[in-house]
Amino acid sequence: MKRNIIVTGDGSTTIHIPEWDEQYHSKHGAVQEAKHVFIKNGLSLFSNKEINILEIGFGTGLNCFITFLEAPKMHLTINYVGVEAYPVVFDEVEKMNYSKTLEAKEQGDVFAAMHRLSWEEQYKISNDFNLIKRKQFFNEINDKNEFNLIYFDAFGARVQPELWTEEIFKIMFKALKSGGVLVTYSAKGSVRRAMQAVGFTVEKLQGPPGKREMLRAIKN
Repeated sequence: MKRNIIVTGDGSTTIHIPEWDEQYHSKHGAVQEAKHVFIKNGLSLFSNKEINILEIGFGTGLNCFITFLEAPKMHLTINYVGVEAYPVVFDEVEKMNYSKTLEAKEQGDVFAAMHRLSWEEQYKISNDFNLIKRKQFFNEINDKNEFNLIYFDAFGARVQPELWTEEIFKIMFKALKSGGVLVTYSAKGSVRRAMQAVGFTVEKLQGPPGKREMLRAIKN
């Protein structure tokens, strides 16, 4: 499928797939969305501890990069696992302007390194950030009671409904530790019901710019 690099509402870039009329991030602002959904309503619940994060849809690496930048501010040590079945090519990575829009030009080489690292191997990005990327379909995940936080950032249910089912959320539920949290930009009723059906306690929260609501799910 054809893929275009576009500039979103906050000046940050993302990848647009015309055939699906779908983007990797919100057209209203890629960085704004990532910070609101995954940092403000996910990562900020944890501080002064070591946590394990699973990202469903590593994609452009934006969520991973922002989390890397935020970890020292929150005094966090993070073990980050990014799962992606169809990795972004490096030519596209080079066109992402995240180090500029996040005012982190000095860490631009870290963002590039995150994409150059081999799959299936763990790397120490910094003293407080470890990363492993897994090239894997989401229904192949078999972790049990492993993660404190899941960033669920798959393509939307409109274009890939199979990624937003009870089957997938049951896998997510098993992967989380007790008290673990899953956050996603989606607020669809069918998604909320699928989460609840597998045991999650789900709450609606204010969405990022351009979106009214989002969901946060907790494994009690």
